[in-house]
Amino acid sequence: MSNDNAKQDINIIHNESAKRFETSIDSHVGYISYQERDGKLVYDHTIVPQELGGRGVGSALVKHALNYARDNGKKVVPQCSFVASYIDKHPEYQDLL
Repeated sequence: MSNDNAKQDINIIHNESAKRFETSIDSHVGYISYQERDGKLVYDHTIVPQELGGRGVGSALVKHALNYARDNGKKVVPQCSFVASYIDKHPEYQDLL
């Protein structure tokens, strides 16, 4: 069960030309960027502006990115420490490593 009642829906788009998943809230953009290497998705940066802190934006971005990898049969390299710790806390994503 997830506790989403405090959070608004976070709309995430895949900006393929910039190689990132991003969301824009109150004119602030948060994103997770990636590189493709050897058929794997290397998630290298998760950027959430201070103004969006504490809203679950970073976690939503990582979850979206991991689900994208799974839906596309890709393995993940969590170069960004935020992504690595998210996977540590969510064992259902361990199989993507």
